[in-house]
Amino acid sequence: MNPPQEHKMSSVRAVFFILGVLFLLLLLADLLLGSVIVPLKQIFLSIFSSEGSNATFRTIILEFRLPKAITAILTGAALSVSGLQMQTVFRNPLAGPFVLGISAGASLGVALFVLGFSSVFAFGVVTLTGAWPLAIVAWIGSFLVMLLVLYVSTRVNDIMTILILGILFTSAVSAIVSILQYFSNESMLKAFIIWTMGSLGSVTNAQLSVMAPAIILGIILAFFKIKDLNAFLLGENYARSLGVKIISSRIIIFLSTSLLAGTITAFCGPIGFIGIAVPHICRVIFKTSNHLVLVPAVILTGSIVMLFSDIVSQLPGMQTTLPINSVTAIIGIPIIMWMIIKNKKFASVS
Repeated sequence: MNPPQEHKMSSVRAVFFILGVLFLLLLLADLLLGSVIVPLKQIFLSIFSSEGSNATFRTIILEFRLPKAITAILTGAALSVSGLQMQTVFRNPLAGPFVLGISAGASLGVALFVLGFSSVFAFGVVTLTGAWPLAIVAWIGSFLVMLLVLYVSTRVNDIMTILILGILFTSAVSAIVSILQYFSNESMLKAFIIWTMGSLGSVTNAQLSVMAPAIILGIILAFFKIKDLNAFLLGENYARSLGVKIISSRIIIFLSTSLLAGTITAFCGPIGFIGIAVPHICRVIFKTSNHLVLVPAVILTGSIVMLFSDIVSQLPGMQTTLPINSVTAIIGIPIIMWMIIKNKKFASVS
């Protein structure tokens, strides 16, 4: 390794170390802050030892705040990796699960299952079906939209047209969901409206036991395709000349994206802007387009952004919690606006 490369690797390791420290601090703050301030000592006692811990604080930490913090970490990692993969495959800095309609596809699957099912069966029957059916319909919805986007991308080369079509897919899905809402009963409609606002605190332990393995599998698939993602940056023809099997590689990347975006949408609601903003933040911080660095970087940075968003949404010291979707929008929109203004710099993801 020559001196410039060694210097660059030292910088990358230093940035990872700083982000790691920031991650631990925000994780601790997320457990500490809320409507009730939990003493730092009680956090460690509750997690690592039952002896000497206050029963109330232990319940708050283990039953509510720790699962919510884990959900925030998984959400940030999943949406950021799926956004990075879409920006690379479509070679478009504005691509992401929310913009391309992938999250909308997962929302449609959930809406058809929850609202459509509730119009035929009682509310109790739907709630008893468990976490797996909810996740499966979200995966199917997101994967079908991904296949539709893939089909369009093979016929239309203009990336802006593909983005506009993605927005049209989202509008069409919203129209179908509106019709389902119109015919659904009052209790399911209220539950669905709250779900669309996004929430990290409503994920149950049973849902977390489905969510975590699905996201870990999606991230493993992303790591497995790092070499192909780097090749896609140079164009399909060049990637093919390097021995990349374009179709099979795309299918695996799309499966990974559907798993990641679909799982988050199913259990936390449609959460926007993280998938677009975080990959760009990492490219600026790490000054590289190498996915061997970017994939772990977006996992760490996405987790940090979601932990910070969760702390803000809790309004520490107050009894009210803001919808997480609103907080991520406030954080993500200025970054996207800055990206558009600096279009010359971000015209390419390579």
